[in-house]
This record gives sequence, C-alpha cells and structure tokens, in this order.
Amino acid sequence: MKIDTNKRRLVLLISIVIVAISGSLFASSNIEIVAAKGQFQFPFFDTKTPVWQYNNQIPGPIIRAKEGSILTVNFANQLDEPTTIHWHGLRIDNAMDGVPGVTQEAIQPGDKFIYRLGLEEAGTYWYHPHFNNSEQLERGLKGVLIVEEKEVQPWSKELILLMDDWRLQKDGTIYPKFNTPSDLMHDGRWGNVPTINGEVKPDFLVNPGERIRLRLINGANARVFLPNFDGISAEIIAVDGRPVSKVFPLTKFYLSPGNRIDLDVTIPKDAGGKTFILEDRFPRNKYLLATLTVSNEPTVLPPTFTPQTAEEFIPAKIFDNVAISKTWDLNAFRGGKLGIGWGMNKQLWPESDRADLQLGQPQKVVFQNSSGRLHPMHIHGVFFRVLERNGEPAVEQFTRDTVLVGPKETVVIGLVPEHRGIWVTHCHILEHAEAGMMTAIAINGQDQNKKGNGP
Repeated sequence: MKIDTNKRRLVLLISIVIVAISGSLFASSNIEIVAAKGQFQFPFFDTKTPVWQYNNQIPGPIIRAKEGSILTVNFANQLDEPTTIHWHGLRIDNAMDGVPGVTQEAIQPGDKFIYRLGLEEAGTYWYHPHFNNSEQLERGLKGVLIVEEKEVQPWSKELILLMDDWRLQKDGTIYPKFNTPSDLMHDGRWGNVPTINGEVKPDFLVNPGERIRLRLINGANARVFLPNFDGISAEIIAVDGRPVSKVFPLTKFYLSPGNRIDLDVTIPKDAGGKTFILEDRFPRNKYLLATLTVSNEPTVLPPTFTPQTAEEFIPAKIFDNVAISKTWDLNAFRGGKLGIGWGMNKQLWPESDRADLQLGQPQKVVFQNSSGRLHPMHIHGVFFRVLERNGEPAVEQFTRDTVLVGPKETVVIGLVPEHRGIWVTHCHILEHAEAGMMTAIAINGQDQNKKGNGP
C-alpha cells in the first residue's frame, strides 16, 4: 500500500514514517484524525468496497509518540452517525477514555473533539470507536498507537501487523446486517477474509541476521488468532503493551480481540532466499496470515541487547491475602434491545452491576463464565495479572488488559487501580458487548501508598 500525501489529512507538526502499515503519524505535539466514509480496494473484486476510515486509509494511520509526552488529537467526525475514539490499553485521564455516556458525550456528525493523552507508559496500543462498536470497527475504523521508550532499543527493524477480518459479500460490499441472532448466539461476527494491515497474506522483506521487533495487534470484532511461525523461533517480550516479567517463547498464545504481543525475532544468518510463514492455528484448518521473505543481501550483524522486563510490575505475591472484591457471572438470556442479552450478573448495560474499588489497593476480581461461548474480558484504565483458572493457580508471567475466558471457565485476576474515575469493563467480542456485556468500575479514594496525592 503506497502513501498518498494528497489524500492524507495531517497537521504540520507530524513526520511520516513508513513501517509495516501504510503510514505513521509521529506526534511531537498535535495530530489530526478524521473519521469519514471512503472506499478500499480488496484484491478479489474489480470495484472498491465502501468503508469507514480514519484519514482516508485502511487501517488508520499509525500514531507514534514518546513515553512521557502529551499527545493532542484533534478529532473530526464526518460520519453520518455519532462516534468517539477509545485509546485501547492506555492508562490516561478518565475524561479522555472515549466512552460515550461515561467519560464524554458522543461526538455528533460534523462535530469535533480534542483528546489530550498523557502517555505514561511505552508499548503497543491501538485506537477505535466506542459507539456502535460492532459496526464501526467492522467497517474499518481502527488504527495502531505506538508509545516509544525513552531509551531507544537498537532493533534492526520493526514490523507492525494489525490483524483483522472482514465479512464480505460476493459483490465486494461488507455484509450489512450486524448483531444478527447467529452472531449473538455464537462467538460474535467472524469474517470470511482475514487481513494484515488491510492486505490479504502480505509478504514482508527481511534480511539475514536482522533482529526484528514484531508487534501483533488483534483488531477483529470477534476472531481469536493463534499465531505461529513455521521454521523460525520467536520470543514474547511484551503483552498488551507492557514488558513481560520473564521473556518466553511463542508456542501457544491465544490472541483474542484487543490483545497485543511484541515478539523478538532474529532471522537466521543462513536464511537468504527462504520464506517463513506466519499462520493462524486457531481454526481447525490452519490459515496463512503473512510471510517473511529473506533477501539474498549480505548478512546483518544482529544487535546485542536485552529487552526490558517488568518482574515487579503487579507481582502475584501482593494478592496472597487479598479477598475477592467482585465476581461477575457471564451468561446469556432472552431479552435486551437485540432480543438476546449477554449479561454480567444477569444485568445488561447500562443498567449493570457495577463495582467500587479503592485507589492504590490490591484487588481481586473474578470472571465466571457460565456460558458455552468465548469472552475476552477487557478492563479500561488498568493492567492486571491472571492468578487462577478454574480454582487452580495459573499465575502468568505477564500482565494484561484483556483476558480470554473460555467456556465454563472461571478466571481470577489481580489489579491495583492507579487512576481515579469510572472505567468500563466489557467483553471484547463486540457483538456481546452491544448485547449488554459491559459494566463499570468506580475507582475512588486516596492512594494510601503515596503521599501528597491531590484530589
């Protein structure tokens, strides 16, 4: 995909950087994002597909900013319906979280909104609407946000892969019925065309010896990916934006909607001319997602360094004597605005069973899945560590903001709220969320672990 500077709406204080997606916005202070209708060319059709886009591209532009900086996003809604932008994974001021009816009013057609984001933590994040989610994301509204470390690591190359899928009709248009009974009774809307950065089975050129930071983001409505490299090893160095406690190999990591992983991949020195396959092993029949083709250029000397880890970030030991603060039972029942409701403790958003948690204090929360379907549960404004699965210790060597809760599975997580406000938690199968599987957590009080905290 080529950059078309005549069609891109950018402000002056942005430089354009080509990574794996078509374009990046490196934000020194301000950027502009416009949501509008447009068209996109898939390889299967003679005509272009009507889509909804950020800055006239699929996916939206990569936003790049530095850890510790303030990013100002001047957003304009040129759609025919309201929308917002949620900054998935960022721990920011609650008023900037982008949830209509909770942190802001929905942005009406023709209106604008300014998001000011204090970027406290480096990592891989993404942005998308939080209004009419199941349709607006499916029609194309999503993009990647990279918060770069203050100390730059000497990677040979970085590749960013935004994973998605589309449900396309034979005429090339997006299937226009959303939140169907079939979607709601099952694991949401799964498309028939998986893509990487809007492309079908793209190929990325790499060189022998290169050490590559590979960022994978699942931006699909409902599809779960099980990424696997054939013939090359990869190590997971970050999950959902945060460095892991201990680096571990990519063997069987379920990348559910909303999840991200950062991989450390070194191309073998003798691999010139070879092709390595990235495939999805979640379906019964594995599926080719993308390829890495190794050039015949001279071997590059791999940089030697140790990726950052975060062993003491929300360590499991701090929850040893902590009682359960909240349990949410996840299940479906008849009723609600769509005829089938997905509830948390048998209640549907916005009349939901909410939680009140104390700022700065370790908390345990339980997701108890009484249904036979998948539920990737996402909590805004916090990171958490999985502690137990089905009553057995299952401490993960990383933290998350989204955890996949399997059929009839119970997951216990530990978190320490650090930002006041009303933060929603919901299933990131967007059809389930639209059917009511969402609630809110109020974070209140004085952080007893810090002195001089303001109100």
